[in-house]
Amino acid sequence: MLVKQVSIFVENKEGRIAQVLNILAKENINISALSLADTTNFGILRLIVDDPKKAKNILQMEDMIVKVNEILAVGINDRPGGLAYVLDVLAKANVAIEYMYAFTGHNKEYATVVFKTNDLEKAYDCLKIKDIPLVEAEDINQVW
Repeated sequence: MLVKQVSIFVENKEGRIAQVLNILAKENINISALSLADTTNFGILRLIVDDPKKAKNILQMEDMIVKVNEILAVGINDRPGGLAYVLDVLAKANVAIEYMYAFTGHNKEYATVVFKTNDLEKAYDCLKIKDIPLVEAEDINQVW
């Protein structure tokens, strides 16, 4: 199952990320995970939220550049080599990682790693074959 991720293009200046997060908070949109990649002038804030469509619409009404795309969320065994094993599976299938980020959540057995790959369908299939757990959006967005 693919998870929807909201990506926001943000200027790299004081208070800009807080502005985005305050807009979402005011609309009661819960953020389960985030990643920020930046350069000198701008950044891309990537979020997993409980209502991606609403988040996109609200932020676009604030004249922000927003995109919703699909990513894979994978349960990685919380032990040395857990992530290396998953990356080996993807490498052997010739799947390239464009970016990834990780977070912990409700499940104490594994950490969740988010992957954007050059071929999500192929990545999904090879992970399923190896019985690597894929994390559903509903599981990510559970409120503590």
